[in-house]
Amino acid sequence: MKRIFLDDAGGAPILPEVTAAVRDVPAGNPSSPHTEGRAARAALDNARDLVAQALDAARSEITFTSSGTEAVNLALFGAARRLPKSGRILTWAAEHQSVLAALRRLQSEGRPVEIAPVDNAARADPDAIPPDTALVSIGLANNEVGTIQPVGEIIERAHQHGALVHVDACAGPRWISTPAGADLVSFSGPKLGAGRGGALYVKDGVRIDPLMYGGPQEWGRRAGREDVATAVAFATALAFDVSQREQRAQIAERQSALLRDLLIGLGGRPTGAPERLPNFATCSFEDRKGEDMLLALDIAGLAASSGSACASGSLDPSHVLLAMGLSLDAALGSLRLTTGYATTDEEIARARDIISAILTRSAAHA
Repeated sequence: MKRIFLDDAGGAPILPEVTAAVRDVPAGNPSSPHTEGRAARAALDNARDLVAQALDAARSEITFTSSGTEAVNLALFGAARRLPKSGRILTWAAEHQSVLAALRRLQSEGRPVEIAPVDNAARADPDAIPPDTALVSIGLANNEVGTIQPVGEIIERAHQHGALVHVDACAGPRWISTPAGADLVSFSGPKLGAGRGGALYVKDGVRIDPLMYGGPQEWGRRAGREDVATAVAFATALAFDVSQREQRAQIAERQSALLRDLLIGLGGRPTGAPERLPNFATCSFEDRKGEDMLLALDIAGLAASSGSACASGSLDPSHVLLAMGLSLDAALGSLRLTTGYATTDEEIARARDIISAILTRSAAHA
């Protein structure tokens, strides 16, 4: 029987529209003046225009990257190294590891970095931004529990203090839009259904240093030959997702509610805020281990996760759940189910039967 994929937040399946779009991408170097190069340049320009239109941005504000992690790093290192060394950089304890690791590196270089606490739903507090802040980084939504952050309030508060704002929008753009006003916004292609790539929005007038030096590609922000096929894949996925958000979110909310109710009925403690991404069903179980549940579900034909895909290879407890105040046992017993655009009601019904059988059996053995 076909496997059930409930890890859309870890990486959405590649969209058929993306597969079709990249099939005939020109192979030339877009920096070359010959016919093949001009064809590649046209495809790259069309992809950039598609992203700009989807984000209601100017084409000069769009920089293609290899991944969401690169986009985050380009935003944070690129902006920070243009700021006075005394300028405070602020983020919150439940942010993605790509943000936290980048800021720890900046801290090791002598820059003042503050990691503010979150509440028990992983929400960031706009009041945590002090007047001397120069750069703020906030996620659009938490990638482990789905909590939607008060991004609009944080942008407004940070700008009142004269700080730049980076929004990590790697998690969430399939389902919700990014509030206007951010100076830098990073995106991940795999989370959109592109299978690869990423992009960074840089507001006109904001200057950042590159991570790589060489040629003038990507407005001087990212040297090296542009990967046209990856740019086309990313642009196609983003444009498709923007066109589908409202309809798909309604379906996802109904499906995830069924999964969430089941997990709670089986003894799970729900994690995250009520204002969450519509496709998230997350719980923690103090009497079970996350890796045991995931293995049993995988053997039964269901793909799930216990948190961020970037950390799922580690047996360490989730830093997000610990930041929310969960106990060590509860953090080690987390389960994250996330539906996607292709998830069917029949799959949800099968998934409920599989989950119920496995968690009931494991509880009996406990």
